[in-house]
Amino acid sequence: MLGVISGTILLQEFAFSGGATEVVRMNQFGRAQLLVNDTMALIPRHGLDRRKQILPHLINHRANLKALQEWGVSEVVGVNSTGSLRQDLPPGIILIPDDFIMLSPYPCVCDRKPLHIVPSLNMTVRKRCLEAASTAAVEAVDGGTYWQTAGPRLETRAEIRMMSQFADLVGMTMASEAIAAQEMGINYASICSVDNYAHGIGQMDLSMEEISLQAQLSGEKINLIISKYKELPPDQ
Repeated sequence: MLGVISGTILLQEFAFSGGATEVVRMNQFGRAQLLVNDTMALIPRHGLDRRKQILPHLINHRANLKALQEWGVSEVVGVNSTGSLRQDLPPGIILIPDDFIMLSPYPCVCDRKPLHIVPSLNMTVRKRCLEAASTAAVEAVDGGTYWQTAGPRLETRAEIRMMSQFADLVGMTMASEAIAAQEMGINYASICSVDNYAHGIGQMDLSMEEISLQAQLSGEKINLIISKYKELPPDQ
């Protein structure tokens, strides 16, 4: 059983082509909404109602990861829309990050005892994402650093100038998921779609319409990668 956490990129493909069932789960962290079939459980990160999307800073990452764990998921692929901090990573690129930066508070699952993890992305899941991309004939950049901001606003030019010295991508969700997953003992890695240049990197002004359009185009590639991922033999 593969777990996937995605925004709007995969919802249509998964919900309507695979005969998914909607399930609501409650756990100690709150409510989580899943779409499930025989091989995959998907968390719609921003909810299923596009008119009332859950904004990035309001996502209950702990409830989402716990729901996947209780559903029997042992490895999770996050599908994350990002802005590029580099001119040579244009919109349309797929990147499998190998590290992240998060300097704001994060959703720790430890409320009664300390759990001092060394935050990281799971290398086995990363390798399988890259293998699935290769099998699907989708070019994917191997490695890169993701900088997570709190959202929901986009970043200033000055913030992007600083971030670009240390990271390759900027987004609002992946690091939170990676940390919560690791604290729960769930193997997690991410497939990032580069959907725009960050503020000041490209020549065009940012607009949510352009970002959403590129995310939809990237969704076709990511759907192929996820499909091939599910066909990979289990690790021995």
